[in-house]
Amino acid sequence: MSLFSTTFQTIENGISYASQKQQTIAQNIANVDTPNYKSKTVSRTSEFRDLLHNELEAYQTDSKHIPFSDSSQRVITKQGNTSYQANGNNVDMDKEMADMAENQIYYEALVDRLNGKFNSLQTVIRGGK
Repeated sequence: MSLFSTTFQTIENGISYASQKQQTIAQNIANVDTPNYKSKTVSRTSEFRDLLHNELEAYQTDSKHIPFSDSSQRVITKQGNTSYQANGNNVDMDKEMADMAENQIYYEALVDRLNGKFNSLQTVIRGGK
């Protein structure tokens, strides 16, 4: 029996993903002038799929339906098929800055949710005061 719900673990996984994505974006920005550098992206194959799989049982009624799977891995991929600069570099600063802003909002939402969970626990420990 777990003491807490899976919310803490889910938030922890999300924060870990946001951290890894932030590091990858920072690496791309740092290498904006590096010749032949190819930008990288972090994607999650299914961060919350395990949670959904545990709470919802999916029935595949047609072979064309997308099945649930239990793989929740993050994948870092190089975007090697483009080149935005004459030196072979493909870092798009506008895209990187937009990705950074989106990731920051995601991270702050997770931290806000985590603070809410801790405040709820604190209220319970204090007896509702």
